[in-house]
Amino acid sequence: MSIEKIETKYDENQIQVLEGLDAVRKRPGMYIGSTSSAGLHHLVYEIVDNSIDEALAGFCDEIRVEINPDNSVTVTDNGRGIPVGIHPQQGIPTVEVVLTILHAGGKFGGGGYKVSGGLHGVGSSVVNALSERLEVEVSDGEHIHYQSYERGKPTCKLKVIGDTKKTGTKITFLPDPEIFEVLEFDYEVLLKRLREQAFLNQGVKIIFIDHRSEDTTENVLYAEGGIREFVTFLNKNKDPMHEDIIYFSAARKDMEVEVAMQYTDAYSETILSFANNIHTIDGGMHETGFKSGLTRVINEYGRKYNLLKEKDENLSGEDTREGLTAVISVKVSEAQFEGQTKTKLGNSEARALVEGALGDKLSAFLEENPKIAKTIVEKTISASRAREAARRARDASRKDSRAGMSATLGKLARCIDEGAEYTEIYIVEGDSAGGTAKQGRNRHFQAILPLWGKMLNVEKSRIDKVYGNDKLLPVIQALGTGIGDEFDIEKLKYGKIIIMADADVDGSHIRTLLLTFFFRYMRPLVENGNIYLAQPPLFKVFKGKNKNLVEKFAYSDMERDQLIAEMGPGCKVQRYKGLGEMDVNELWDTTMNPETRTILRVTLEDAIAADQIFTVLMGDKVEPRREFIEQNAKYVVNLDI
Repeated sequence: MSIEKIETKYDENQIQVLEGLDAVRKRPGMYIGSTSSAGLHHLVYEIVDNSIDEALAGFCDEIRVEINPDNSVTVTDNGRGIPVGIHPQQGIPTVEVVLTILHAGGKFGGGGYKVSGGLHGVGSSVVNALSERLEVEVSDGEHIHYQSYERGKPTCKLKVIGDTKKTGTKITFLPDPEIFEVLEFDYEVLLKRLREQAFLNQGVKIIFIDHRSEDTTENVLYAEGGIREFVTFLNKNKDPMHEDIIYFSAARKDMEVEVAMQYTDAYSETILSFANNIHTIDGGMHETGFKSGLTRVINEYGRKYNLLKEKDENLSGEDTREGLTAVISVKVSEAQFEGQTKTKLGNSEARALVEGALGDKLSAFLEENPKIAKTIVEKTISASRAREAARRARDASRKDSRAGMSATLGKLARCIDEGAEYTEIYIVEGDSAGGTAKQGRNRHFQAILPLWGKMLNVEKSRIDKVYGNDKLLPVIQALGTGIGDEFDIEKLKYGKIIIMADADVDGSHIRTLLLTFFFRYMRPLVENGNIYLAQPPLFKVFKGKNKNLVEKFAYSDMERDQLIAEMGPGCKVQRYKGLGEMDVNELWDTTMNPETRTILRVTLEDAIAADQIFTVLMGDKVEPRREFIEQNAKYVVNLDI
């Protein structure tokens, strides 16, 4: 690589200092992650989190969140209200300091908050900087104070606009179209987050209203039972193995923990951890303490009451968490999060507190509820036996693979550059389409694995059944990562895993079965963005013959009709009923050529919602599945019946 010298003077004049909130507008992604839909919704979270902090401090019990007709958002709370007095250092009203200066707030040891999720103190000022306009009203028990801003700069001085006996803060902001790629708030995305906050903050009422249509949508979110109700909500489509939610709490110095848990007859686990109301999706010390404490307590109980025999090995952590739904919430005065995204808690004392709480409180619960305890331990023993059966099946499959005798991988067409990040593996439905794909692929970077028939529904099966399934074992062996607790993404042989199935009911079912498998047993592939869905065309519209032949492809009924109109009289339409109907060139041009194809990346925006959808669609309960289909049928496109 050659380096071209830039022939310009480099001195003090080239050093740019961004004053005030200019840095936020210049690099918004540093503060809210992105300027896409996720960043847009993050603005609401920042303001709501400030109100939640007031609730944590004991001064707020009602928060009102409204999406207005112009797509602005208003957040109102009945907390103490942002201080309006003149700031001793800045010489301007404190509310203006909070809204215009980064890292200004009551969360840096000034005694305003004991516990806070707003660790960095940038929330309100960042929202102000990224809003076309923002208005704040503060009620201090005597007067209502008002100030407005445009793109972070005050448009008037703080003024009194009325009298009141109430206290609280009301902020209305309109996201700036100069900053955001998306300006439309998604009600369901915000509802999920606000519902979560209601569960985590027992006794706080959150009223969520959408004024954007004639029929105003309103949800009142209030969880008198706190995280107990959260577990009930998460298990609404599952079959619990014991009716009572196991709940306990503990505290020491400047930290407290709550745990709620319930076992179901499912084979997957759902563990959600939070620190100061922030969802720590990457876990951390509190989650580590929970897992190690749970494993120790269940093993000790099983040994004590002879449910685990002397010859039995100790239950593994994976065994003790099978079918478990748990919510762990810690409140820490000096939270140590890893990075601005705050997805992992680093406080080592949180591990000791949570692990000790399980040792004391969960042990006591099991002693006092022997029937539930026996049910739980027996389930974990059953999981252990299945894990051992899976180990034997895994070892057998590895032996076959090493010996070069594995019939399951006989249909895999490897690529020359296997192991490189740019390589792809197409998992193709059917031998016919697989054969066409093998002929049409680029052998350097595209591998083909044909699958035939419908595979195992892993939502209803344990891991030992997965290793024994002749439809899924080729996938496991081809990718090379292992599954479950053995999964190692560093061993992945292909950068893209592309599911290519027919655009019909059977193809949709196969895609769903594969996605369920990846989500349950290879979830990092989904989180890392390695899974894709191929988009084969539904129609070929053509006209003329030989040298005058013109062919175009359509991926929807609307595209087909547009092509027919463009090409005029005499054109013909071929409806592809399956991938196998395409010739080699057609499949390459439309579905496999990186320069002309369309593939959809599978992302994981919300693990809770994904878990519930897979449970509904692939689980045993019929009624929730029927309700889901009825509610979502209107959104289905390109469905052949």
